[in-house]
Amino acid sequence: MAAEVEIGRGKSGRRAYAFDEIGIVPSRRTRDPEEVSVAWQIDAYRFEMPLVVAPMDSVVSPATAIAVGRLGGLAVLDLEGLWTRYENPEPLLAEIASLDDVRATQRLQEIYTAPIREELIGRRIQQIRDAGVTVAARLSPQRTAQFHKAVIDAGVDLFVIRGTTVSAEHVSGRAEPLNLKQFIYDLDVPVIVGGCSTYTAALHLMRTGAAGVLVGFGGGSGHTTRTVLGVAVPMATAVADVAAARRDYMDESGGRYVHVIADGAMTNSGDIAKAFACGGDAVMVGSPFARSTEAPGRGYHWGSEAHHGDVPRGTRLDLGTIGTMEQILHGPSHVADGSMNLIGALRRAMATSGYTELKEFQRVQVVVAPHPH
Repeated sequence: MAAEVEIGRGKSGRRAYAFDEIGIVPSRRTRDPEEVSVAWQIDAYRFEMPLVVAPMDSVVSPATAIAVGRLGGLAVLDLEGLWTRYENPEPLLAEIASLDDVRATQRLQEIYTAPIREELIGRRIQQIRDAGVTVAARLSPQRTAQFHKAVIDAGVDLFVIRGTTVSAEHVSGRAEPLNLKQFIYDLDVPVIVGGCSTYTAALHLMRTGAAGVLVGFGGGSGHTTRTVLGVAVPMATAVADVAAARRDYMDESGGRYVHVIADGAMTNSGDIAKAFACGGDAVMVGSPFARSTEAPGRGYHWGSEAHHGDVPRGTRLDLGTIGTMEQILHGPSHVADGSMNLIGALRRAMATSGYTELKEFQRVQVVVAPHPH
């Protein structure tokens, strides 16, 4: 265990690291980027790239979910977003893009008060399914019990339960908690659940039977959870801790492998490479895709936290547009800031450090190299 650092006489804590505080060490043997495989498989589903687009209305619509699927990745549709509340959300998405910053949060709160419609859940999932790509959809822990049947009936392939923080034992005096273990056992589809950020919380989530766990609090860039709630765990440490839980759970369960998916706080290709270097199996990202010409947010980006009725913990960001979804994933890049050709950059990072497979690359050497601010 890392040594505790004294924060003050009455409080100690571990020193934790963010992605921009570590660096990947190149090895003496390099590879050709063309020989590198970045394929990822979870349960029965194989993808040509280990990149999952986050369930946020500004990036995933049924149309973009289909486009990402055809490009070899996976996009998760938010079933509590505009696509399940409105027959045609396009005019609202255009309106959100036209608002000034002061009005944006309040208007987001208003727009998202429309009820979720079960028949729209079915229709959106069917639309993605009909295109022949893998269908992934997300509900929050609070809404899973209410809507999961509609999701399963519609034929979802991967079910994502994603909240700011999800625990295997959510304790509430007011409501019947979601019994995650029983729930996952009863479902016939693989479940990805999160976020979590500690070894212990991850181990408990793995024991529920989840196929994958999300590490982090999601919505990295459009997220003000740290400012509003004071909750933050630097991602490099969080991913490495959860990867250790994966290893120990594998021993405990007699070989069951649970996928570790880094979720949030990755805005460039270097962060994505470091997430794998710390032990991730895949990454979930939003903001890089919010900058694509096809993104529903039209250059703006926000997460579900932005329209929380009581305590908004997110903001609508103006990221602008830099290129097509294909350019952001596969290039060519015409910028030097790591925001385009994310997969090409990952291949190059692996090749430079001598690895041709993602699972091998998890063992790459890293150093603490604080970012010069």
